[in-house]
Amino acid sequence: MNILFLNYEFPPLGGGASPISFEIAERYVQLGHQVSVVTMGFKDLPDVEVVSGIKVFRVPCIRAKKEICHPHEMLTFVFSAIRFLRRHLQQYNYDVCHTHFAIPTGLVAQWVKKQYSINYIITSHGSDIPGYNNDRFLFLHHFTKPILNYVLKNSSGNFSGSQYLANLANTNVQPPIPYQVIREGFKSHLFEPREKQKIILSTGRLLRRKGFQYLIKAVSGQDIGYEVHICGDGPMMEELKALAQNSKTKIVFHGWISNKGEKYKELLESAAIYSLVSAKENASKSLLEAMSAGCAVITSNIAGCPESVGDAGITLPPEDEDILRKTLYNLVVNEHKIEELGQKARQRILEVYNWDTLIKQYEKVLMDIQ
Repeated sequence: MNILFLNYEFPPLGGGASPISFEIAERYVQLGHQVSVVTMGFKDLPDVEVVSGIKVFRVPCIRAKKEICHPHEMLTFVFSAIRFLRRHLQQYNYDVCHTHFAIPTGLVAQWVKKQYSINYIITSHGSDIPGYNNDRFLFLHHFTKPILNYVLKNSSGNFSGSQYLANLANTNVQPPIPYQVIREGFKSHLFEPREKQKIILSTGRLLRRKGFQYLIKAVSGQDIGYEVHICGDGPMMEELKALAQNSKTKIVFHGWISNKGEKYKELLESAAIYSLVSAKENASKSLLEAMSAGCAVITSNIAGCPESVGDAGITLPPEDEDILRKTLYNLVVNEHKIEELGQKARQRILEVYNWDTLIKQYEKVLMDIQ
């Protein structure tokens, strides 16, 4: 198949959904298909390049930061991508379109289908679904629901990486449009366990819903014998740093670090414990990275997190520093439990998140609708 692949965020841009979409595109290529990605341009990134056999086209857009994209910036992608594809599709033919995010990218896919009769499927990653990312998009989703319904209704299939997000979409999109679950795989060789150090690691965009503030408060009262390392950047940076000044446990802020870099790899593989007790996660790539690295994982008991870790991690209610404090204190004095959880996490990655199996589910869907 010749696959048109649309995502406004594609590496090196974006958060967790970006590398996941890259891995899907890469796996299509490994199965023998041709893949062309249309995505956002950014600063000095090349307009056209081939990465891992994927042909990447970047269209001019307004975007201020690599790690986050605002609604008005997304809108520039919609117009720019349509302008690009109007020329591009006069020269290139595609059998099918795989689109990531119903909004904004689904608007482009719907235009392509209407103009060129190319069927598309949608993979949602969270923020495009009402009720998922209310701290950023609550107001916006009041206006996007009719557009979302139109895009999903005309899709040949709608998918998510977790049952949680599928249920959220089925509940909040009216009239209901069914979502199916195809889990997001993971390359287990990227992060592997190494000798563990007394490090508690937490990573992600520094947003209130991620819960970094509760982690800091949980360890501030006494020196627990571990260091807390936080990787990420975002609007809460200064507030979190101010909060950490009173902590008796050492807290280290690394800022934004590429998850493809050696520094991130070394830090994650050396961390004994990984904590991300977020109020909202779909199928968190960060959790999979930590599990693959053999960390003892602490995460939230809501949204997509319990699905991700299964019985290979500890799940807690978010926004509860007391429970998090007790859990951390009980864990740091029990090295055997840390080791046991780390081993179970690694095994779950190898058994449940095997891309070789999961990508064939997507391949079958595309072959059926082309």
